[in-house]
Formats: sequence, C-alpha cells, structure tokens
Amino acid sequence: MSKILFVLTNYKYLLNGEPTGLWLEEFAVPYLALTDAGHEVEVTSVTGGDVPIDPNSTPTEDQANAWKPAMAKLKSTPAFNSINAREYDAIYLPGGHGTVFDMPYNLALHDTLFDFHRTGRLIASVCHAPAVFAGMYDEHGTPFIKGRKIAAFTDAEEAAAGGTEKVPFLLESRLKALGAEHEAGPDWQPHAVQDGKLITGQNPQSSAEVAHLMLTALK
Repeated sequence: MSKILFVLTNYKYLLNGEPTGLWLEEFAVPYLALTDAGHEVEVTSVTGGDVPIDPNSTPTEDQANAWKPAMAKLKSTPAFNSINAREYDAIYLPGGHGTVFDMPYNLALHDTLFDFHRTGRLIASVCHAPAVFAGMYDEHGTPFIKGRKIAAFTDAEEAAAGGTEKVPFLLESRLKALGAEHEAGPDWQPHAVQDGKLITGQNPQSSAEVAHLMLTALK
C-alpha cells in the first residue's frame, strides 16, 4: 500500500472578510476512499494547526456521520514542511477558497511539489487547489503548468458561486494565461483530468473521481 501526503489550507477569509477555508467534501471523500483501500494518509496543512472549514461546506447529518474519521484529522495538523515528504508516494491538495490565498505564494510547498514531479510521484488536487500551480515556476522561469492538461474551478462556476470579486484572481483564467490546457466540464458536474502523474478535478463534485484516478494510478 502507498503513503499519501495531504496538504490543506489554513486560510480563513475571502477578500471581503467572509469566512472560508477548506471545502470539506474535497478532503473527506478522497480521505475515506484512500484509507478504505488500505493506503496510509498523513493529513497536514500549510502552516499547521486547526484547519478552517468553509461554512458553505458544512455537512448534512448523514455526511457528518460518514465523514467522522476524516473530520477528526482536522485538529492540530502538522505543517507540511515538518514532514519528510520524500517518504510519500503521492501528494493531494483538496480545495476550498482558502487555497487561492495561501498556496500560490508558498515557495516551500512549490519546492515539495517540484520534488514529487522530478521523482515521478503522483500529484493530485481539486477545485480551487490547482491555484498552487499558479505560483510555480521552474529554474528557467517556465510555469509548471504550461502545456499540461488540467481541470480546475471554472470562471463560470466562480461567478455562479458569487466569488468573482472575493478572490485575488480567477483560477481558470490564470491557469490558461500560464499556458495550461484547461479542460472544463459542465458546471457542478464531476470532471477530472489525468496528465501523466498529474491528476486534477474541477469542483467539489469531482472529488470522488479524483480519488478513483489516484487509486488506479497507485496500483
């Protein structure tokens, strides 16, 4: 079985001060899929500590019961850079608007992802978390995401969610500007893309599909 490193956001607020954070489904669904399959998952966050949950992703009673083992991992998380990432076979970044604020600018996180890439290990993210790639450039100044097929939260979905003026940049537009081959599915429908060792999903509804692609890739 494989060892998988999860890195979650710690950022709590949108530009207008509304609370945000992790989108719970995007964490809980892959966590349970991977652990139920026998994989070992280490849950960390960008700066460590408790992980804020976007209140708009509050689970139903049935979801809360089903996701309880995952939700228990959101307290007192270690910072990702306190972990030896070389020991892990894959890295996964779940989304939530918080990721647009603390992941594109964290050079240590970028270095970790570049190391996974160089060593041929799996990188996966969903929804807003592909924002991390917006800040990643190699030693030649080339965007990491240039020429890669990717799915991520679309500008249309951001507008529908009322978030256009609340985030520092629109994710689809930014990734395209960096040369990514952004592939959009219908709004709010499951859509995930695999490009070699890179797996990405468009929205919360894509979480299970991203987990499925990860499970297949880790076999």
